Order: sequence, then C-alpha cells, then structure tokens
Amino acid sequence: MRDSEHSMSIPAPSSRTLSPGGGLLAWLGLSALALLVGAVASVDARSLYEQLQQPGWAPPGWVFGPVWTTLYILMGFAAWRVWRIGGFAARNGVLTLYLVQLGVNMLWSWLFFSWTMGLAALADVVVLWMLILATLIGFWRADWLAGLLMVPYLAWVTLATALTAWVWSHNPYILG
Repeated sequence: MRDSEHSMSIPAPSSRTLSPGGGLLAWLGLSALALLVGAVASVDARSLYEQLQQPGWAPPGWVFGPVWTTLYILMGFAAWRVWRIGGFAARNGVLTLYLVQLGVNMLWSWLFFSWTMGLAALADVVVLWMLILATLIGFWRADWLAGLLMVPYLAWVTLATALTAWVWSHNPYILG
C-alpha cells in the first residue's frame, strides 16, 4: 500500500465519485457548513457588537451577514475550480489548507462572540490571515481565477484583523 492510503485525511469531494456539478455543490456545501457553524456562534453577535466601543471606520453590524455570505460563495467556487484540476488527490496540499482555514475561520466566531475571548480571537484571525494568504497563493498557482476569487476574502479578513485588534484593545471589560 502507498503511504497516502495510510494517512488520515480530511473528507473532501473526490473527483472519482463526483461530476463537476456535484463537485461544485460539494465545495459550496462545505463552505456553507462553515458559514452555518460561524453563524450559530454569532447568534447574539448584534447585541454584543452594539455594546462594544467601535472605531469610526467599523462597518455597521448589518453588513457582516451579506459580506460573509458572498465571501463563502466565492471561496467555495474557488476551491471547486482547484479541485476540478485533478481532484483532491492531485491538489491535496492546497485543498487541505483550504479546509484548515475554514476551521480556523469558524473558530473565530466562537472565540469572539460566544466565549468573548478577545486576545484568542485576535491570535486566531492573525493565523487565519496567514492561512488565507497561503491558500490564495496555492490556488493562484493552480488556477489564476481561483486565486483571484480569494482576494476579496483576504481583504475582508485584513479589515477584520484590524477591527478585532482595535475592539479587543478598547473593550477589555467585555473581551477579557
């Protein structure tokens, strides 16, 4: 047996079992699942967000839902574009990186909104930013459009990183 058959891997859409359309639905579904897990943690986000001292450049609370929904659609489409070039086996490294960054992204909502752990949320979003950049580069190398589709996500998380740092440092009584 090959080493790859013994290794643990994250379940992901397989090009051997899915049509291109099925693969697209699977990657969009994985992204939607990540969005949903983050949304569960953010169910009381609006009330917390309104309690926090905010910088003048902070987006209004209602912007986050539509922006994140759009970004997750773009991310899922980007992952699909990379996956369809040889499947998960051929792009295992960058697609695994994509799945890891999805997990780190989901964790941020729990750290910040559910557990109000500001410093941990800041550390998480910094790691997330680095993972997104690495994923974007890997996607770009596989398919330039897939990489391009990740640029808005990196830009938004850049803003989110700055906002997390600012809000955490100005709200120690809430985000201990």
